Amino acid sequence: MSLSSKVAIFNAPEEPFQLQEVAVKTLEPREVLIKNEYVTLCRSDLLTYSGKRKEKTPTLLGHEIVGRIAAFPGTEPASDVRGEPLLLGDRVTWGIYASAPDDPLSKQGMPQKAADLFKYGHETITADSHLHGGLGEYIVLRKNTPIIKLNEEIPLPVAALINCAVSTVAGALRLSGDLSQKNVLISGVGMLGIVACAMSKALGAAQVIALDTNAARLEKARGFGADACLLMSDEQPDVKASATAVLGDSFTIHNMIDFSGAPQAMENGIDLLSIGGTAVWIGATYPQRQVQINAEQVVRKILSIKGLHNYNEQDLIAAVDFITQHHHVYPFEQLVQGAFSLDQVEAAFQYALENNPFRVGIQF
Repeated sequence: MSLSSKVAIFNAPEEPFQLQEVAVKTLEPREVLIKNEYVTLCRSDLLTYSGKRKEKTPTLLGHEIVGRIAAFPGTEPASDVRGEPLLLGDRVTWGIYASAPDDPLSKQGMPQKAADLFKYGHETITADSHLHGGLGEYIVLRKNTPIIKLNEEIPLPVAALINCAVSTVAGALRLSGDLSQKNVLISGVGMLGIVACAMSKALGAAQVIALDTNAARLEKARGFGADACLLMSDEQPDVKASATAVLGDSFTIHNMIDFSGAPQAMENGIDLLSIGGTAVWIGATYPQRQVQINAEQVVRKILSIKGLHNYNEQDLIAAVDFITQHHHVYPFEQLVQGAFSLDQVEAAFQYALENNPFRVGIQF
């Protein structure tokens, strides 16, 4: 019996989503058909929808997804990245990417930049490739996609966050190095920043300091591991003065991670880092002015600056481990608003842009 999937196609920022039914293709070897259960709207989805970020179109947006295995292409046994058997009906999460595992970049730990890269929620719809985003009832996972079976106790809205927000944070913390007994500055406490506060604390950070221009989000961060908060505004432009007022005259910040993508925030982070500090930049994925850095400061303070775009398989595993162990400790489910249906996709995006919650969810 043929199977079809309802989808919401994105064509352009000024056009409404196109709802239609499409046929589910015959699976190729090592592909997996997933019945989507829940998708959350990532910031990049909103930027694309509003025209601030360019994406190949027509496309199926949505990459923060969780679902259940609906079909395999044959009878060969399948397993996840941990070697656990995969069965029909298993709830799973997966990497945002599929790429060539033998590519030099994959072997260097950067499969998200390797040859034959395919990114879910970011690809063009063609006659041969369609179900590759979260805004559809089904998604076809290509070969070389890292897949992990999930604990059924994880709430759906929280499980959906794993394969973008949580995995990206796990990658940022990997690049940051050992955070045990370190003071960590989290710049930008949207969804990724909130997760970073909690993960940093779980990794043994001595003090987690949240920095943002939104007082309400800073207050929310306190419930997710932030020990101190720095509110930046036009009335309080001096970040060092604010840090001194909150942290004391001889404050020390060993690591900073920027999720805001704002040049001023990245510059502030470099100013606040202590000798030997490390900065990891995550949020600068959209056009902006040049970041201004004092090279002498970087040299004399022996600073390290690293960038990360997406994540690798080890980061995905770390993200699953963190959520499995801590979803009952931190109220991540409270950060996802709405239970929109796919038929309400337009309303879901409008709600996200108008109300700016941490995440908006669409349930199938």
